[in-house]
Amino acid sequence: AGRPDPAAEEGPADPADPAAASPVRPAADSEASPARAKSRPSDRRTRAPVPAVQAAGVQAAGVQAAGVEARPALPGPDGRLRRPWALSTPEYVAYHDDEWGRPLRGDREGFERLGLGAFQSGLSWLTILRKRSNFRKAFAGFDIAAVAAFGPGDVERLMSDAGIVRNRAKINAAIGNARAAMALPAGLSDLVWGYADETAQKRRAPRTLADVPASTPASKRLSAQLRKHGFTFTGPVTAYAAMQVCGIVNDHLEECFTRAR
Repeated sequence: AGRPDPAAEEGPADPADPAAASPVRPAADSEASPARAKSRPSDRRTRAPVPAVQAAGVQAAGVQAAGVEARPALPGPDGRLRRPWALSTPEYVAYHDDEWGRPLRGDREGFERLGLGAFQSGLSWLTILRKRSNFRKAFAGFDIAAVAAFGPGDVERLMSDAGIVRNRAKINAAIGNARAAMALPAGLSDLVWGYADETAQKRRAPRTLADVPASTPASKRLSAQLRKHGFTFTGPVTAYAAMQVCGIVNDHLEECFTRAR
């Protein structure tokens, strides 16, 4: 686990990524192969070294920085306690405080979360977060019916869009997943929420990042069900990330001020 996806285009993963969207999603979860998912040199960037204080969020299917996994919630500039990765950038502070872990329902919303999680495979979540508005524009606001109707011309348009992650395998997966979602009898949101893990809801609140799993039996069952319905790039880690961000499980740390909200 932790081997960067061969589809990675944006350079090394930022080691300050949230556990909800792993900094380097394992290739085994991404379902990408080297033959199908090649880098585009025009998309590469060089990142400056990340300060040690920013390294406080690394947990991705066994990828952890030494000592980071044992850190509890830390105080931010406002004095409130948050999980460590939430202190690294303004984007993460807002994402953590206002989005991550809050109950979210809706087929379009669920499709967007799963889709962005698939595009993040092998990359930094911060890369995806900063490109999210571009993704929404490029993918018709993640309207499932609209994306399902995309054809070869749309694929080429997306491959030419420098504002998103230009990876043909992931783009085709997003379109295929929209078509799969259209065929779900009760819709995508009901399917995902049907795997709300009551055991996880009742388990003790995590004190440190080491207490937060990369996947769970429930996320493995969800992943298997999605695959059965024709979804791709939705392995157990991606499925669990979607469960976290949609608030199906509450993985805010015990001392985090957002946990009880």
